[in-house]
Amino acid sequence: MTEIDIRSKGRVGRITLTRPDALNALTYSMCGEIERAIDHWNKIRSVDLIVIDAAGRRAFCAGGDIVEMHRSAMAGDLEYGRRFWCDEYRLNAKIANSPLPVVSLMQGYTMGGGVGVGCHASHRIIGESSRIAMPECTIGLVPDVGGSFLLSRSPGRIGECMGVTGMRAGPTDATIAGLADHFVPEVAWPDLIDKFLQTGDVEVIGDFACPPPSERKLDDERALIDRVFSLPSMPEIVLALEKESSPFATTCLKSIARNSPLSMSCALMLIRLQRNSISIEQALALEYRYVYRSVEHTDFIEGIRALVIDKDNEPRWMHSGLDCVGKAETDALLAPLGDQELKLETEH
Repeated sequence: MTEIDIRSKGRVGRITLTRPDALNALTYSMCGEIERAIDHWNKIRSVDLIVIDAAGRRAFCAGGDIVEMHRSAMAGDLEYGRRFWCDEYRLNAKIANSPLPVVSLMQGYTMGGGVGVGCHASHRIIGESSRIAMPECTIGLVPDVGGSFLLSRSPGRIGECMGVTGMRAGPTDATIAGLADHFVPEVAWPDLIDKFLQTGDVEVIGDFACPPPSERKLDDERALIDRVFSLPSMPEIVLALEKESSPFATTCLKSIARNSPLSMSCALMLIRLQRNSISIEQALALEYRYVYRSVEHTDFIEGIRALVIDKDNEPRWMHSGLDCVGKAETDALLAPLGDQELKLETEH
């Protein structure tokens, strides 16, 4: 099976991720193929809408294929990752700005790079199994692919909470957080796609959509989230969580304890800065400042080693705790890059 299946039928352009055994992790070549397909359909207007889905039941896309990032970095190649991110971010912007409607159907895990492909679509569909997350702080990165921009638009302080903990949002919570638009039972997805093929009309989603399951955490915990995750710094957030007695606060503390202190401090700052971003391009440029420096100056490579390469789950972070991360350090990682600033050419 190839990595991706791109075709058109009727008035619909179809993009299907076909790496189910790898949870449809996004490779560099897949980014290029998706971008070329979107450019082609938007240019010739041979279809009325674009549908992005994925093979298998476990995941829409569980993230980027970061093993090659680790290999190239260990070989001293800093440019591979930067080139990957630049091209991936251009794809994210093109999905967000597509003149044609883009429908994503996101079953199972949608994380990291999968959020960049699925959650910038104009019509984002989820089902019973959907779990959407930005867990980058677990590998020493920050929410990127426009994820920090999306989280900055979440109600209240939900974005900060999801960004630093990496919590997985089920179908109700994903909708509350603004990461999805419509719940459609997964058994109905084939019929929905058939309807798209027959009509080329995104409005038929309304014939299939219904309220998501009542499972939720974010609404129930909203007061705590807004009170705690509005605090100025990660050490203050942790101190406040330690004073809470709820299971939700305990879960947040466990997540924070395993994540990179540097990444969480930068993620908190990044999400708050993104509230000033007025476009996806501006938001991606801000994220790129961190990832451009990530191989040399952050926990990213160590995070990949511990969780993906050696799988010992014992990362040796640069800082022993959140109190050890200085503001000057986080400021430096998000400072302008001068001539190396991200420049996206997203014209169709």
